[in-house]
Amino acid sequence: MDMLVPSAVLEARHLPAIQRPNTGVAFSYSPQLRAHFDKDTRAAWSRWSPTPRPCFNLSLLANIREYYDFLGASSGRIDCMGEEHPIEYVVLASAIPGVFNLGGDLELFKQLIDVRDRQGLLRYGRACIDVLYRNYIGHELPVTTISLVQGECLGGGFEAALSSDVIVAEKNARFGFPEILFNMFPGMGAYSFLERRIGQRGAEELIAGGKIYSAEEMAAQGVVDLVAEDGNGEAEVAALIRRRSRNRNGLAGLAATRRRVHRIEFSELLDVVHIWVDSALRLSSRDLKLMQRLVSRQNGLCESNQIH
Repeated sequence: MDMLVPSAVLEARHLPAIQRPNTGVAFSYSPQLRAHFDKDTRAAWSRWSPTPRPCFNLSLLANIREYYDFLGASSGRIDCMGEEHPIEYVVLASAIPGVFNLGGDLELFKQLIDVRDRQGLLRYGRACIDVLYRNYIGHELPVTTISLVQGECLGGGFEAALSSDVIVAEKNARFGFPEILFNMFPGMGAYSFLERRIGQRGAEELIAGGKIYSAEEMAAQGVVDLVAEDGNGEAEVAALIRRRSRNRNGLAGLAATRRRVHRIEFSELLDVVHIWVDSALRLSSRDLKLMQRLVSRQNGLCESNQIH
């Protein structure tokens, strides 16, 4: 293998590597998560393709955690095509056309709420913040994290994008927190991440309004850092990395300083998950019916986009 991964991952998840001549190597942890390292930009990319809906199901969360375990243990170095290279960027993206991620597994939420499974809801919330927090702290490596948003970016998908240092979005991207429509709120980091980006008032307006925003509207509010033409997102990420190349060390230090000054402790995220669980268990039958309608809409989106 050109990319070194833990033996346990090789045995349980790893699929055959696919050479990318002169650029790097692609590999896969599961059908729901694929990743590759590009040696020219020194960027580790991951793309998710969850099924049956493009949301954060428990299997995808476990795959992401394994991948992040690998990154965290890498010391910021990677063996690629027989040579060791530094990892300078970690990029999140989707493999599903038109959808970055639709957020939490609402069908699972409804099942757990129906049987009053508080511990099940806590386990799910903890699994979400485990991976988002790791990305937020840059995997404790001297890297810059980037979210490339192409298409729908809602709920927990929006939270995932916000956990990165930089958000690049194509013009067709749409952002929002629909949770308020069924009397809930996004509980896996939305408030913490947004409050540190745009302040309390802006964060609460985005979360409580239930509105869907364009990439350009998000850029105007300071949420999105760079808007790319549709279909040009990857090229814009590569161009961004090239522009930063001469000052990368200083900019990586700046990102680390930002994380320190606007520190988010894991305990803060976990406390909010507990609040989220309490709120979920207070939902009425009417609220749960509205949640089910949103699940049906997600399923319809999957069918229209031929997501399998």
